Amino acid sequence: MGLLSAVLTLPLAPVRGVVWVADQLAQAADNELHDPSLVRARLAVLNHEFEAGHLSAETFEREEEQLLDLLHGC
Repeated sequence: MGLLSAVLTLPLAPVRGVVWVADQLAQAADNELHDPSLVRARLAVLNHEFEAGHLSAETFEREEEQLLDLLHGC
């Protein structure tokens, strides 16, 4: 049955390959999003942008809160 099912599902091989690549990309993005060192670096850039006057206090507080939530979730 293994050989028969392999032959019958052969046309689906490209789809399985695309699904695997998409899973790998999603996993890499999730790892990057939740990496504490990257979140801290993003916080540092955010602080620098705020101190330089490129961000309003509202924007700074909103983005800082999001980043801190991510950091606490790591």
